[in-house]
Amino acid sequence: MKRFSIAVLALVSASTFAQSKPPAYLDPSLPAAVRAHDVVSKMTLDEKASQLEDWATAIPRLGIPDYQTWSEALHGVANSGFATVFPQAIGMAATWDPSMVHAMGSVISIEGRAKYNEAQREGNHRIFYGLTFWSPNINIFRDPRWGRGQETYGEDPFLTSRMGDAFVEGVQGDDPAHPVAIATAKHFAVHSGPESLRHVFNVDVSPRDLEETYLAAFRSLVVDGHVKSVMCAYNAIDGTAACANKMLLQDHLRGAWGFKGFVVSDCAAIVDVTHGHHNAPDIMHSAAISIEAGTDLSCSIWSPGFNTLADAVRKGVVSEDLLTRSAERLYTGRFELGMFGMPGSNPYDKIPFSDDASEQHRQAALKAAEESMVLLKNNGILPLRPTVKNIAVVGPTADLLASLEGNYNGVALHPVSPLDGVAKQFPEAKIHYAQGSMLADGVGVPVPRTVFGPGLRTEYFATTDWTGKPVAVSTEPEVQSDWRDAMPNPEIHTHNYSVRWSGKMSAPAAGKYTFIFEGGSNFPYSPKESYRFMLDGKVLSEGSLDGGKLNMGAFTVAKGASPTAPPVMTGSRPARIEVTFDDTRPHDFQLEYSHSGDQAGGSAVLKWETPAQVQVDEAVAAAKASDVVLAFVGLSPQLEGEEMPIKIKGFDGGDRTSIDLPESQKQMLEAVAATGKPVIVVSLSGSALALSWAKEHAAAILQAWYPGVDGGTAIARTLAGENNPAGRLPVTFYASTDDLPAFTDYSMKNRTYRYFTGKPLWGFGYGLSYSNFRYGAVKLSSSSVAAGQPLTATVSVTNTSARAGDEVIEAYLKTPQVGGPERSLVGFQRVRLKAGESRQVSLELSPRSLSSVDDKGQRSILAGEYKLSVGSAQPMETMHKSEATFSIHGTVELPK
Repeated sequence: MKRFSIAVLALVSASTFAQSKPPAYLDPSLPAAVRAHDVVSKMTLDEKASQLEDWATAIPRLGIPDYQTWSEALHGVANSGFATVFPQAIGMAATWDPSMVHAMGSVISIEGRAKYNEAQREGNHRIFYGLTFWSPNINIFRDPRWGRGQETYGEDPFLTSRMGDAFVEGVQGDDPAHPVAIATAKHFAVHSGPESLRHVFNVDVSPRDLEETYLAAFRSLVVDGHVKSVMCAYNAIDGTAACANKMLLQDHLRGAWGFKGFVVSDCAAIVDVTHGHHNAPDIMHSAAISIEAGTDLSCSIWSPGFNTLADAVRKGVVSEDLLTRSAERLYTGRFELGMFGMPGSNPYDKIPFSDDASEQHRQAALKAAEESMVLLKNNGILPLRPTVKNIAVVGPTADLLASLEGNYNGVALHPVSPLDGVAKQFPEAKIHYAQGSMLADGVGVPVPRTVFGPGLRTEYFATTDWTGKPVAVSTEPEVQSDWRDAMPNPEIHTHNYSVRWSGKMSAPAAGKYTFIFEGGSNFPYSPKESYRFMLDGKVLSEGSLDGGKLNMGAFTVAKGASPTAPPVMTGSRPARIEVTFDDTRPHDFQLEYSHSGDQAGGSAVLKWETPAQVQVDEAVAAAKASDVVLAFVGLSPQLEGEEMPIKIKGFDGGDRTSIDLPESQKQMLEAVAATGKPVIVVSLSGSALALSWAKEHAAAILQAWYPGVDGGTAIARTLAGENNPAGRLPVTFYASTDDLPAFTDYSMKNRTYRYFTGKPLWGFGYGLSYSNFRYGAVKLSSSSVAAGQPLTATVSVTNTSARAGDEVIEAYLKTPQVGGPERSLVGFQRVRLKAGESRQVSLELSPRSLSSVDDKGQRSILAGEYKLSVGSAQPMETMHKSEATFSIHGTVELPK
């Protein structure tokens, strides 16, 4: 189908209506809702139905181009080439700094507009290049086993609300009538695993847990953050699919909260209404009950969805008025975004493509990464002395690109790994690097740079078969690159290209090695990728990387999908090459990669699986040669994430069956510690790990999350003391899964810091600093307030150390409710204090923060005595705190 750019639209509009007064929908002076009503009134029934799909088709006679509503921006604009990659959302939560999340949202809106503007100039209407971003994920991270918990702001509704509001306000901007972009609160609601069951899972949630925990952040983003879009979830609640659930979409979202925007289904969730939850006999009836409940837009991938609604109207299954209503909601959003004006008429049209992945934005991502660092243990070894002479850098996440970028990510431009960050931060030290272990048994990791000696000559060709003169040549330490939807080198100006790496390869020990060569993630397109692997001049393996099994969960491939959807994609098929080395001498090595056919995809990672003892021996040798060991451990988004095919010990379908550090990494830690050298553990992960051994034996522990494009710099600056850590845990770090209820149990009993009765390794809100802080007495605005009135708590905080640093002041409340939470976060503020500086910090406690929820789900402010603790962490985990009591007289019921 012909694609339309803004310029074409303008020409169509001008020519079509030159002889008469332009229709109302082309009048920019009218409100967006009025224009939406006018344009939808001119659509036929089938045209209206076609607009209720993520792949909305063009309507040429009205000057409407096709539009793909699906774009992602969880921690930077995703899946559309280079972008500024901030720390993963869980890392942003660890900053406890809403202003930083707001800054990230602003960067996303600018880079999203820059990409959109460039795409419009190119006539590119593809997925991931629009202005409706399906972020943030504000589900509650109730269980550390959930693979997608990394995408959230943690386990607490209050923290999640504050961070989610900041994200939305940053993305959408200051003018509600003219947003820079549209944010989407997802997944509504009661959604947090297991991944393997999400398409069929029903949650019988108690009224109390629903109100107190699972809906609180969604309410905040609608009522306070004014989010313009909400995504309904895959799962069912009380037997009814979320996207067809009137309790959620009508009683709460539209009714109690007054939501005026549009609701989009999670992808293929309309299919799940019938196939997963059996709420309807077929897709048409699933679509009918979903639009009746309040879902406006179906993300259907390659299956029919809301485009069946025209037939549903003709058959009397559903009223056309509902299609009209939903189409108007969607077009109100598009008119607010300024999509139907003359080119250049919208000030956001002037945002240049050069703003994408700019240096200014990179500095914001670096600051966010520094703020996200959580120091869990320090026996005094940190900060490291600048005079340290020999540093061992060991572990599988020390040089792992995937553990910088996280999931739902953009492509990091010039990413800095922890290994490179440490080397740059300590230029006078000799760095002894060893990979040390696999991430987990059965999971390959990139072949480390130690195998390739001085590096690999890397040649880039503007042809697909490595012919002609290279347009660029560089030296790369290893084969580990991500160029999705971008070019591998600035000198290449075509998506039909090839790359060759050549140099020497030396095995660390004789034995059998399995090499795995992977191309890029290319959803939902099917570029052609091929390779050739050569050793000592002999081709050991070559062929296509396409044609593998498509692991798309419950997505249904069926006739009737939107005509603008791409052909059904092929799956990736990594190449596996087994090599037995009889020696450790250098061998001639050459690897070639070719990409063509579509701009999507474009990446190259050479991994391996090695004899375990070989890697441990290298790590021990590095430790023995050093004064201190920096052990980089953790996970990667290839182990934890969304509905993945992985099924190995400790991991199942994207979720974890164990929260322990994988056995291969534990063995490495114990081996390097046995050398007697002090070990500093740095964990890169998207969720909590049971670092019990490290807590007992390591000299220091730093939780670094998936820290983004400059994550290695942030880690190194923190280890050196140039960044004084002040991050706080947004989740509880439990000692074992034995401490937790069943993963499928959605009751909050014995879950999260509010209800957990055991002793965690580190609690929610925990985090150390290189500075010390003292708290004065808490002063309350009143010791007795009427129910429904706010309260202010003021405390003096003093930096008693000789080092400037940030402090996060956390306020926890214990209400008089019998059986209520042990404590609940009700306020926090991150402040910067110079050495010796004191500051008065005031926290406003809203009536909603002072409320309790009963077993019927009614939120009320109760009469009685309340206890408030203000300090560096939860009251039982810090000596740096101040406490006060106050009373509330009278009771007040609060709205949903």
